[in-house]
Amino acid sequence: MLGAGADVWRRAPQVGRQLAGALLLALTLLPVKSHSLGAQAGTVPPRASTAPATNDSLTAREFAALVDRLSAPSGYFDTDNLISNESSYLHPLTILDRLGVRGGAYVGVGPDQNYSYMARVRPRIAFLVDIRRDNMLHHLLLKALFAASRNRAEYLALWLGKPVPADVASWSDRELEALVTWAGSARVTTETGDAAVRAVRERVTRFGIPLSEADLSTIERFHRTFIGQGLRLQFTSAGRSPRDYYPTLGELITQRDLVGQRASYLAREADFQFLKGLHARNLVVPIVGDLAGPKALNAIAAELRRRGEVVSVLYTSNVEDYLIRDGRFPYYADALATLPRNARSVIIRSWFGGPMSHPASVQGYYTTQLVQTMESFVTDPAVPNVRTYRELVNRRYVERE
Repeated sequence: MLGAGADVWRRAPQVGRQLAGALLLALTLLPVKSHSLGAQAGTVPPRASTAPATNDSLTAREFAALVDRLSAPSGYFDTDNLISNESSYLHPLTILDRLGVRGGAYVGVGPDQNYSYMARVRPRIAFLVDIRRDNMLHHLLLKALFAASRNRAEYLALWLGKPVPADVASWSDRELEALVTWAGSARVTTETGDAAVRAVRERVTRFGIPLSEADLSTIERFHRTFIGQGLRLQFTSAGRSPRDYYPTLGELITQRDLVGQRASYLAREADFQFLKGLHARNLVVPIVGDLAGPKALNAIAAELRRRGEVVSVLYTSNVEDYLIRDGRFPYYADALATLPRNARSVIIRSWFGGPMSHPASVQGYYTTQLVQTMESFVTDPAVPNVRTYRELVNRRYVERE
C-alpha cells in the first residue's frame, strides 16, 4: 500500500477501512496487439501528442474546485507514508516503454514514487488518490517544492533543508550521483531549514486549497521530517521499526530500472522540468478518496470522459490486497471498469511476498512490481471473485523480456 506492506495496515471503521497508498504494477500476458483500440466498452482511441497542452492549464480556483469535487471524507492509515518502501518500484518502466504507454491520464496512490512513472509516461493530467487527507497535504508540500525550485539541485536543497548552491543554475547538467553526493554531505543549519520551511509555506497558501493552521502544521511536520532525516529517511508505520528491506530515500532516488539505468524522476533534468511544468499548470491533482468507495475512480472517470482522455497508468501499490480482505474488491473492480482506457492502459501493482516469491521477481529485491493491461483485468470474468491477493497477482501479468 502506498508503499506499505501488509504488516503495517490498520483498518478504520466504515469508509476508513482502505488504504492510503501506493501499489506497484502488473502487466498482462495478453499481447497489446490483440486488443483493438476502442473495441470494448470504456475504451477510446489515444491522442497522438504526449506533451501536456498549455491551454489545459487550471487556475488556482479551478484546481481547488476540482480537488474538492473529486474528493471524499478522509479515512485512516497508520503511517504518514512519506516515502515508498518498494525498492523495485522502477522495474515497470522498461515494460511501459515496450508497450508504448504514453500520454493520457495518470492515476496513482502514495507519495512521490508516482512522479517517476509520470516522468516516463508524460501524462497530460495526473490524479493522486489516497484515503488520507494528509497525503493530499503531502503532495501540496511537493508541489510547493517544485514551484520554488529552478532545477533538481534546488529542489533537493529545499526538500532536505540544505543550503542552495550559489551557482545552482550550473547544476542542471550534473549527473544524479553528483547531486546525491552533494545532498548527502551538505550541512543543514537552523537558518537553511527554516528558510526551506518558509519557502514552502509561502507557496502552499497560493494554491487555492483552503488550509487550516492544523493543515499547515502537518505540512511543516512532514517537511521537518525530511529535513531532520535527509537521505536516510525510511518508510515507517505506527509502533513498528522499519523492516530491513525498506529502502532509504537516497536509495529510492538512485534506484535503477530493469536495464540498469538510473530512472527516478530526479535522474534527468528534463524529467524534473516536465513535472515542474505539469505542477505549474495545476495538472497534478491530489484527491482524498477510497479506491472502492462511491467517489474516487468513478469521479475521475467522469472527469476524464469530460476531457476526452484515457488512463495510461493506474498505480495501485498493494491496495487491492486490503480490498480483497475487506470484501470490497468487487466494488473496486466495477469502479475501475468505468475508467476510459485503450489497449495500452495498464495497472501497476506491488507484491510483498519476499525475494523470488513470484515468477516476475528480480534477484536481490524483496518486493516485486507487476504490470497488467486494464483491458485484461476488466474482461476477466474471474477477477471479481478472487479470494486472495496472491491469486490476483498470479493471474495475468506482462512478462519481462
